[in-house]
Amino acid sequence: MSLWPPWRGRSKLGEKDPMGGPSQLPKQDYEALQERCLRNGCLFEDSSFPATLSSIGRGPLLQKLPPRLQWRRPPELHSNPLFYVANTRRLDLCQGLVGDCWLLAALQALTLHQDILSQVVPLNQSFTENYAGIFQFWFWHFGKWVPVVIDDLLPVDEAGQLVFVSSTYKNLFWGALLEKAYAKLCGSYEDLQLGQVSDALLDFTGGVTITINLAEAPGNLWDILTRATYSKTLIGCQTHAGSERMLENGLVDGHAYTVIRIWKVTCNHEPEYLVKLRNPWGKVEWKGDWSDSSSTWDLLSPKEKIVLWRKDNDGEFWMTLKDFKTHFKLLVICKLTPGLLSHEVGQKWSYTMQEGRWEKGTTAGGPINLHQARDTFWKNPQFLLSVWRPKESRTLLMPCSVLVSLIQKPRHRHRNRKLPLAIGFYLFRMSQLSDDQRKLPPEFFLRNHPLVLPEVFRSEKEVSRELWLEPGTYLIVPCTSKAGQESEFILRVFSKKHLFHEIGSNPKTVFFKEIVDQAEGHEKFFKYFERNPEINAAELQKILNHLPWSGLGSTHPLFSLDACQGILALLDLNASGTVSIQEFRDLWKQLIHYQVVFHKHDSNRSGCLNWGQLRAAMKNAGIVLSDDVCYLMLIRYGGPKLQMDFVSFVHLMLRAEKMESIFQNLTQDGKGIYLQKPEWLLMTMYS
Repeated sequence: MSLWPPWRGRSKLGEKDPMGGPSQLPKQDYEALQERCLRNGCLFEDSSFPATLSSIGRGPLLQKLPPRLQWRRPPELHSNPLFYVANTRRLDLCQGLVGDCWLLAALQALTLHQDILSQVVPLNQSFTENYAGIFQFWFWHFGKWVPVVIDDLLPVDEAGQLVFVSSTYKNLFWGALLEKAYAKLCGSYEDLQLGQVSDALLDFTGGVTITINLAEAPGNLWDILTRATYSKTLIGCQTHAGSERMLENGLVDGHAYTVIRIWKVTCNHEPEYLVKLRNPWGKVEWKGDWSDSSSTWDLLSPKEKIVLWRKDNDGEFWMTLKDFKTHFKLLVICKLTPGLLSHEVGQKWSYTMQEGRWEKGTTAGGPINLHQARDTFWKNPQFLLSVWRPKESRTLLMPCSVLVSLIQKPRHRHRNRKLPLAIGFYLFRMSQLSDDQRKLPPEFFLRNHPLVLPEVFRSEKEVSRELWLEPGTYLIVPCTSKAGQESEFILRVFSKKHLFHEIGSNPKTVFFKEIVDQAEGHEKFFKYFERNPEINAAELQKILNHLPWSGLGSTHPLFSLDACQGILALLDLNASGTVSIQEFRDLWKQLIHYQVVFHKHDSNRSGCLNWGQLRAAMKNAGIVLSDDVCYLMLIRYGGPKLQMDFVSFVHLMLRAEKMESIFQNLTQDGKGIYLQKPEWLLMTMYS
């Protein structure tokens, strides 16, 4: 049993591509190449993706390049180059000359989940230890995780400035190197010029992307966003089509953004639903209500304003959900927990993946077209799906939740040389199936109408739908929008319990796995907050003391009422004396992280940290304090023997992170802040 999606560590690198056919990338052994370079005292140069214009591409991007383009390694560009730093307190990537805002929006979403990021970006790489000018990244490439090896020669202008992706921290280079690796995977930098946020999210996670047209958004969109931000989910969005022109309202048309946070505030005794976004440019922001310069911030309580509001042209901004639905076209949610939209959390799922192919003249039948005398729809690949309720759900006469994902493989080594076909799938109910397992003939489709059909065929890498089906047998028929169009595809099905195979071929399951929803346990919180929209310190204590805390080993912390009152004071932005589900959601994410860090540094399993362990744990969690301050924190929050238990560690970390966040929001120069006396008392006495 494993988490979903299947991470690269679950597969053998030597296995044949389950989708068939040779890999488009050259097979390069990262460890062997690095060892050879270290032994020979040289830096790696990647002949398969050389530091020449051939790797840039051959299209319009060439016209954007500076006149004297050079290729330099990070140690040549900065005296202290760093690959990645975990404790950066802001989203740091900025788009360059390549029109790949869709990629950057997905990358920024990736940085909000350190564990997912580390699957794509091995964070133990550096420019010091075993440095040989070679780096490796991992991408989910049509059914399996594949490594992409590159050298670290990056294109720069005459002044030594990166011309493509860069960081606001000038000595950080993970983003520029990842962009180069992804360009190699796609064929060239030119092949990154056009794309959908959903494409990159799929390649970074192997998850399932759901695209919501905001003009037709469901009425429970806020609930969907709440559940999404509560679980393992990456979220991006796109404005209406255009040529990346800045509008009067500060948004950019034809542009992708990252959704980084949501928050409900109270204004004039009415709820207001806010969405926080980031422009991949690292600048240019929304100018309407709740923008950095908007007077609407004055409607909030002083503490809520201090924590949420930040006036800085960094590309990050807030807007109302209503404005978001008006000015953006698409919302893209990449789900790493299959039950996100159906409230099916904390459950076991079955995941099956099948390969297929549309071939002209044989299996490329196109869509249903009953007006033609010779409809060829029946020639498409046909997949049989049997669905039934698991034992624990048989007493509930509810339909079964089934998630279907259709992914088409690229038709050219260079991603943009052949654009994706318009694809979709049909679903039929089966009353019986003949014993010979032959493909169903045209007569079946004349007699039976589909239960599900494409509302529109979409020219995207992946199309997916979440379905509610009664137990039984169904037929899934994937197809292109026109007959005779050729491509390979992957069809994935997720449900509680099912069987799935292709009809008319040697039935085989390319990939099958039992998975566990990563949001396991969250359903208890949702049910609790459905009954109690706001909870006080005593109720918070009850919840925290009933959590399993499996990440702490045999240690089980006991939260006192006093500790919970202290935690509540840090979370309670509107000074209500209670905590809402959105505030608890943020707390839960932090607690999961804190228990992992605490357990890692509690090396003697005493249930406490000494001074050295505390200092290392805080640094690991992204908080860097001087030795003197760290010692004072141990005196303040630790016990009489200068040992700190998990509850005290949580209180300390929450306060440290909150103070850091407030400082970043209030500082104008990164060095200091100015507070009026009421603000000072509010931040020091209440929290």
